[in-house]
Amino acid sequence: MKSRYFYILMLGLLFNISCSSEDDSTPNEPEPENIYFPPINSDTWETTSISELNWNTNALQPLLDFLEEKNTKSFMILYNGKIIEEHYFNGHTSATPWYWASAGKTLTTAITGIAQEEGLLNIENKVSDYLGTGWTSAPLEKENLITSKNLLSMNSGLDDTLGDDVSPNNLQYIDDAGTRWAYHNVFVKLQDVVAEASNVTWSNYFDSKLKNRIGMTGSWIPLGDLSVYWSTTRSMARFGLLTYADGKWESEQIIPKNYLSDAVNTSQPINEAYGYLWWLNGKSTYHLPQTQFEFTGEITPNAPSDMYAALGKNDQKIYVVPSEKLVVIRMGEAADDENFALSNFDNELWEKITALID
Repeated sequence: MKSRYFYILMLGLLFNISCSSEDDSTPNEPEPENIYFPPINSDTWETTSISELNWNTNALQPLLDFLEEKNTKSFMILYNGKIIEEHYFNGHTSATPWYWASAGKTLTTAITGIAQEEGLLNIENKVSDYLGTGWTSAPLEKENLITSKNLLSMNSGLDDTLGDDVSPNNLQYIDDAGTRWAYHNVFVKLQDVVAEASNVTWSNYFDSKLKNRIGMTGSWIPLGDLSVYWSTTRSMARFGLLTYADGKWESEQIIPKNYLSDAVNTSQPINEAYGYLWWLNGKSTYHLPQTQFEFTGEITPNAPSDMYAALGKNDQKIYVVPSEKLVVIRMGEAADDENFALSNFDNELWEKITALID
């Protein structure tokens, strides 16, 4: 009996040793590559070369030539946070501010999510809870259908054909909130919602809750009824990097992760290619500003399908591509004709970028 137990004990011992040896000899899974964050209040920003990434170096010069030809002022590519390429054209420099145009809508998205996380507002609540009634000229029962989420999703139901003026007389009812998608500057009312809910001016809340926490520079410059954000290219890249990192800067969660996930996914059933003021690639259909026509296909077929983008007038761009660990920034004049957000330039540019990273 004793020898039988001894035999069983020895078998168990050998089995454990065998398993331990097998574990020791198995190659370790590669650790997830840490995202690099440039230090705050510093010009330091680490770089990685194209050759280190085994990208196609022969495709770089055609890309730069194309950018210069297309009235570009600045261009950056980040790979997992580090700078791969940074170029300035036509007298622009790393210290020169430029306007974000509608790419800055996504700054409003971020701040709205931060304010919600702090318990100051709820995007499911009607806008009039914060601004009072009469902020539009819609009938009261129709105005009370409009939530902050409708403003984020561009489906307020207000008439988008009356121009940029967002005074009450110009915000007229055309359809019930949630039933019609239309690209409209009424989103800017979210800035008023945040200011009212926080009892702090929009710019001060923005500075303390986002800008200063990730080392951005820049300011909101009044333009008619709107304020347009101006900054350097690197500040735009910092915001793109924050978004790529799921709203986290180093160890600090700045934009709530779940909210940001909602923001970069389809927000309503009418325009599949639109989140919370972010444009989404990889969808089967999309709508464009100033039209109710539904187009078939992706917004940027040459780009990876998981790309999402902040797109501004005259080709101000933030592209985020999680699968490729990329953030791409473009600032400048209109590449071709004046445009509101999407343009043919997006697809042409991504043809050049794809040739580089393949």
